[in-house]
Amino acid sequence: MTVVTRFAPSPTGTLHIGGARTALYCWLYARKTHGKFILRIEDTDTERSTQASTAAILDAMTWLGLHYDEGPYYQMDRLARYRAVIEQLLATGHAYRCYCSKERLDEMRTAQMAAKKKPRYDGRCRAGGVPTGVDPTAPHVIRFANPQSGEVVFEDLVRGQLVFANQELDDLVLIRTDGIPTYNFGVVIDDWDMGITHVVRGDDHINNTPRQINILRALGASPPHYAHVSMILGKDGKRLSKRHGAVGVMQFREEGYLPEALLNCLVRLGWSHGDQEIFSITEMIQHFEIAHLQRAPAAFNAEKLDWLNQHYMKQGDRAKVAAELAWHFERVGIEVKNGPALVDIIDAQAERCKTLVEMVQKSGYFYTDTVTYAAAAVKKNLTADVLPHLAHLRAALAALPQWEKSAIHAVIEQVATTADVKMGKVAQPLRVAVTGDTVSPPIDVTLVLLGKARTLARLDAVLHPDFLEKNHNC
Repeated sequence: MTVVTRFAPSPTGTLHIGGARTALYCWLYARKTHGKFILRIEDTDTERSTQASTAAILDAMTWLGLHYDEGPYYQMDRLARYRAVIEQLLATGHAYRCYCSKERLDEMRTAQMAAKKKPRYDGRCRAGGVPTGVDPTAPHVIRFANPQSGEVVFEDLVRGQLVFANQELDDLVLIRTDGIPTYNFGVVIDDWDMGITHVVRGDDHINNTPRQINILRALGASPPHYAHVSMILGKDGKRLSKRHGAVGVMQFREEGYLPEALLNCLVRLGWSHGDQEIFSITEMIQHFEIAHLQRAPAAFNAEKLDWLNQHYMKQGDRAKVAAELAWHFERVGIEVKNGPALVDIIDAQAERCKTLVEMVQKSGYFYTDTVTYAAAAVKKNLTADVLPHLAHLRAALAALPQWEKSAIHAVIEQVATTADVKMGKVAQPLRVAVTGDTVSPPIDVTLVLLGKARTLARLDAVLHPDFLEKNHNC
């Protein structure tokens, strides 16, 4: 048997991390078993589904690297297929037309709840035929004739055997009055037609599964294997939501996280392989097993994501990290073609940054011709008594035949020795002069990355007679 999994989001918003984790598990199992991974867009909620949401989902899947083998398929392109299956179910007595009005259904459910009964359709139209006084052409829905006795038993790959009594299941609506299928019908036909062998999804779908199994059996089809994964919680123990911060996949990108870090974080929210914390994609595929998914909910840990992100900035594929960093520079309008290679910025700054956004904030001065000076740093470090040191540095640096780390370090050391001061008394004013603040990579590395022309130009600006008066009085 070839394993076929699917990820089937609704395009009613962005792809959130709960959905991304489900997609990751489906993708990993397909890759682990050399199977097939399908993307299906369940867009039958016509009032809420949008093209923008569809595009956002596709963009997120691409950014995460969860490439699909087939799709994306769209349910709204398959309406004729759903109608054909409805006719089959009507012909075999497994479905029926229901003419009950919304008002009657509301009254029925209100009475059931008042009597402390489980709200469910009472089967008025199940016997068939058109109720007395009702126009046969009037708007109506198609309901599934759910078995009224027996049980639905299935082996959940995460939770073990689950049992549901048929008498507790409703005669659910399959097709609405507008001819559009409901979730529980569309998903069944799609999974059947697409040969889905394993359905991995959130545990909020557990109660849908027995209904879907009954529809499949009415069609003479074998149900797939089901695995219902636990929800993701916030630090407060409640279901992860916007109140906990970022929950959309592309929002994490905007905040400076790498896709490898987010995937590594998500895979561990409900799955483990010994005590290992860091997994490459290859290792995830190698070790992933549905049987190792945990039943208990997992809490999202923002600090763990920061730690993973820094790890991948330091140890990840340099070209990929650089491409992502370039995207962040572009977002803030900084042109990086006239400056140091981004891979060199990553090497210099990764130890000091948790996100790429932070790296951009701390590295913009490498690519601009002007510097924004921090007032406190200037007042403390760029004083009249240090200007002679900076002038000596400027002259010595300008005379260097080779702009390299060791030569620059030697110049700074020599100026400090000649001035009979500690090296920091020279290096820190130099750092503020060329970067605008007191924190940067080692000063020799910083100057190498800035380049000779920018370094000398910034020293010239600081040594200008108006600089101290202008910046000390601001």
